[in-house]
Amino acid sequence: MSATRSANVRTAIERCRVEDATPVSLDADALPTARDDLRDLKRELDADDLVAARVVVESCFGEDCSFATQDEADRVREYVRVAAFLGASTVTVEFDGVADESKVRPALAAVAERARREGVTLDVAGPITLD
Repeated sequence: MSATRSANVRTAIERCRVEDATPVSLDADALPTARDDLRDLKRELDADDLVAARVVVESCFGEDCSFATQDEADRVREYVRVAAFLGASTVTVEFDGVADESKVRPALAAVAERARREGVTLDVAGPITLD
């Protein structure tokens, strides 16, 4: 057991130093999912003084089918993994319509929980909320 106090969030924020990196939003459809390709992308972003801040996923929950809903939730979950690897703090899921809210809400809640464990915030920009 350590006798020193652990740093709290406020202390970390107070000790921040400004970096000359531009935060960027990345379109999920343009991102690779293979780990080697993601490493290359991360290197290129670093070389251009860019930092991934957000990954935006265009999603579709228009089918009234549990399997289709789960497939789409799994696709979004994969981008949560990608965002965490790139260091992005937020994944925004954009969609217009929902066939069955009772299927989509728990699927997205599970993705949000995974995102939280990965250190990423899931932002739902659609007709339903997770509150």
